[in-house]
Amino acid sequence: MRGRRMAVAGAAVAALAGTAVLGVPPAAGTTWADAGGHVPDGGPARFRQQKIDWHRCQTGPDDTTGKELDEANAQCAEVTVPLDYSRPGGRTVKVAMSRLKATDPGRRRGALLYNPGGPGVPAMYLTLQVKRAAPEVAARYDLIGMDPRFVGRSTPLNCGWPSVAVGSAGPDRRTFEQSAALAKDLASRCAAHRDVLPHASTRNTARDMDVIRAALGEPKLSYLGSSYGTYLGEVYLQLFPRRADRVVLDSALNPDLFGPDLTSTQGPAVAAALEHWAAWAARHHDRYRLGSTTAQVLAAVNRINQTVNRGPIKVGGHEVDSRVLPQLLWNVTAGDSDETYASFAADVRVLSDAARGVKVTPTPVLEQVLTGLSAPDADGTASVQTAIQCADRAASRDSEAYYRDIQAHRADEPVFGPLTRNLTPCSFWPADPAEPPTRVRNNVPVLMVGATGDPAAVYPGQQAAHRALAGSHLVTLRGAFRHTVYGGLFAPRNACIDDVVNRYLTDGVMPARDTACPGTPPAGKG
Repeated sequence: MRGRRMAVAGAAVAALAGTAVLGVPPAAGTTWADAGGHVPDGGPARFRQQKIDWHRCQTGPDDTTGKELDEANAQCAEVTVPLDYSRPGGRTVKVAMSRLKATDPGRRRGALLYNPGGPGVPAMYLTLQVKRAAPEVAARYDLIGMDPRFVGRSTPLNCGWPSVAVGSAGPDRRTFEQSAALAKDLASRCAAHRDVLPHASTRNTARDMDVIRAALGEPKLSYLGSSYGTYLGEVYLQLFPRRADRVVLDSALNPDLFGPDLTSTQGPAVAAALEHWAAWAARHHDRYRLGSTTAQVLAAVNRINQTVNRGPIKVGGHEVDSRVLPQLLWNVTAGDSDETYASFAADVRVLSDAARGVKVTPTPVLEQVLTGLSAPDADGTASVQTAIQCADRAASRDSEAYYRDIQAHRADEPVFGPLTRNLTPCSFWPADPAEPPTRVRNNVPVLMVGATGDPAAVYPGQQAAHRALAGSHLVTLRGAFRHTVYGGLFAPRNACIDDVVNRYLTDGVMPARDTACPGTPPAGKG
């Protein structure tokens, strides 16, 4: 469990770094787009009918994930897709995928593609997690893991960033200007890739998915998406409504807001998660010494924040300043189990001692996150994540608008507001989106699951997605403060949610109406 907590904590920090029209093929001499500039299909026949050359997954002796895929009898392959679907005769890119064949071939239903979120997270390896979490689903479907375009093994994009995140705007004008300068510098380092940046969009990744569906010979594609993967699913449903089979969206994002500024909606939800954790920590004051009431624990966190706003504190071999601290506290989003809460409480205890000038040794989680935040973006994860967001929706280039917004919320969002409302490299991005944002409005049947206290896919956003997807049914995990709820893939699992999802994927049984599952509160054991 601690390994999952550390992985989720790192992922949480890293994350802070128009309607399509289906139509007929274009006449000769035109682009693969309709008069409105929309691309209506997965490209010409040469992409949709390409032959897939399956091979072993391990690429070399150091490729441990490929080795594990091979040991699980997975197959790997690449498909060729257009860089720009409106110009299918132009440049192409490779998209890599893995396949775990259905373990019960006689009852096989089809292919199910999984995207875990991000954006910008490689998914080839994660099919193994789905198989372990839901063997009954793995029995009925070929599980497909796709590294989205420019991610992992799919023609990777790397801007060579010296840092993985802009971080918080800090307490004043000076620190805000420092964060803006960092965002501008990071954006400038992607200028060499401006020819491909407009094509890193979720719309194009959805089109790539449909090329994979067609190349696999599947008339329809089933889909499991969590976090950002829900937005990818929403876009796929809008572009290809008749090609969706059984679709599950875990912790859905608001399709009308996804883009560089989506985090601006998250501050209150993260604060609520922090308060929920603080109530737990108060019950364990004898162990963590952070306060015997919720208010006292929150006051202890605020004291750390106020101290860091005056100057950096020393945590082992690291300095924690106002740019970094909110990113560390963001790790309260890692889950709401006793174990994750205990781990976070240990982190806060260390930060509290450091704020009082005590020499401290960081916990393993703190060490991992602090090391990651001070390291360069070696594999390009942060830069490609940003590229996807910038390609999906243009950000304001008025830095003063961001500063005014932060200032307006200093009182009600003192810890997380300067982080969630800060500008990003998209405000200085060297390329504009190639297409307008996707307007998601359809009635394709979809099963949605999510938690009321989700700090990342905030519940009002889930409800907005539910309204946009008129054919969806929403199963809510009440009283839970976790991001993603199915299968224990990234957060504690819930048997009620798992049963609903597995029954739908295996038997096609959709809940008759929106319903709820009870959350499992922490047992109180520290």
